Amino acid sequence: MNDVRELVRVVLPTQFGEFEVTAFEARTGLVHLALAKGELVGGGALTRLHPQCPTGDAPGSLCCECAAQLRLALRRIAADGLGLLLYATGQEGRGVELVDELRASLEQDDGADTVEAGPRLGRPGDGHCYDAAAAVLHALGIGSVRLLTNNPDEERGLRAAGITVEGTEPLGTAAHSRDGGIPRTQERRLGHLDTAGEELEAAPSPQPDAIRLLGDVDPPADRPYVVLKYAQTLDGRIATADGDSKWISGEEERAVSHALRAACDAVMVGVGTVLRDDPRLTVRLVPGASPLRVVLDSTLRTPSSALLLDGNPVTVVLTTDRAAEDDRKRMRETGAGVRVLPTGPGGVDLVAGLRVLRECGVRSLLVEGGARVITSLLSAGLVDRIVVGTAAKIIGAGKEAVGDLGVARVAEGISLRNRYVHLTADDIVTAWDVCGPRRIRSG
Repeated sequence: MNDVRELVRVVLPTQFGEFEVTAFEARTGLVHLALAKGELVGGGALTRLHPQCPTGDAPGSLCCECAAQLRLALRRIAADGLGLLLYATGQEGRGVELVDELRASLEQDDGADTVEAGPRLGRPGDGHCYDAAAAVLHALGIGSVRLLTNNPDEERGLRAAGITVEGTEPLGTAAHSRDGGIPRTQERRLGHLDTAGEELEAAPSPQPDAIRLLGDVDPPADRPYVVLKYAQTLDGRIATADGDSKWISGEEERAVSHALRAACDAVMVGVGTVLRDDPRLTVRLVPGASPLRVVLDSTLRTPSSALLLDGNPVTVVLTTDRAAEDDRKRMRETGAGVRVLPTGPGGVDLVAGLRVLRECGVRSLLVEGGARVITSLLSAGLVDRIVVGTAAKIIGAGKEAVGDLGVARVAEGISLRNRYVHLTADDIVTAWDVCGPRRIRSG
């Protein structure tokens, strides 16, 4: 067994939540970074072995699928709430170092595939050794794993090094025209699992100042910083009387929602919004990463075909013991995380739900509806910021964003301050901090 020694341990905040990072040094001098979420002693946690890919891991790189798989693995672990990503520095899956990897790119430009490029440069084939990875797992008290991988050699290598592999789960990544055909070559030449996935749509749009719209993000200790975002007509309707809400606002105003998603750790809606609008809740209209998606669904009415269960990014469903066990299993089979929480007045206990999200490392939460969720959060004093897009439309009778708050006098209403205004071609986006007599700070 390749012994390792622990160098340092720190907490690392990421867009996927907080991870405890431990650096281990192997006898070879190479460093392995173990990014852990939850108590891992024992076994069975989701585990990703990720050898450093100097070009593929570069921010925004499209030369291979490494960066996408790295992000997806972290999202999967975050949704599960328990897992480990083991990042092996100083090596690349087929032993190609940085300069040679760049040279290998030239070889691929001349017609070589990713498997042929290394040998053309005099480099060996797959020289990856799993002894050091197994030693790190043993040092962390982990004897068995559920492996996130498309590469069957990883399972064989870990088993040979004394780690029990309870099962493997593939990481599907979208193909791109700039990836040099690497995923397909790995499938054809190396026996990797199919990594094809649906490509995300992209529509260019000016990016609004999401940071100023969010205000001063300062979450309490026991819940995230909560931002409500909704679009309404000039006469205060979020939908017609029949429930139609597409599209109240213009594309520039909708880009505000995408910018806010990209700036927050998670975005949340109620099951009513899922059933009515079937939203994806991803970032498409501005550059940026899609956050964790959260659904409040006390009885698991969310259909398995819902767009926000497409697996990229991961979705967490907050439910209660009123949900049938078969529905919990069905939801987990889509790849979503399922957290069973106490029942509150309107469904899921919101305080408990927000506490769970905070424990998962979610510091900022964007809530996009529906009206029942918005009203419940305001009534409970759990909102820090409101962002409202007002469209240049009047529809008369329709559905309001905020229901009855039990306010008998104007002086008892929720007060707003620290206004920020963002103008689009047709709509007005206004943001405020929530304060006033009904505001209840926690933590």
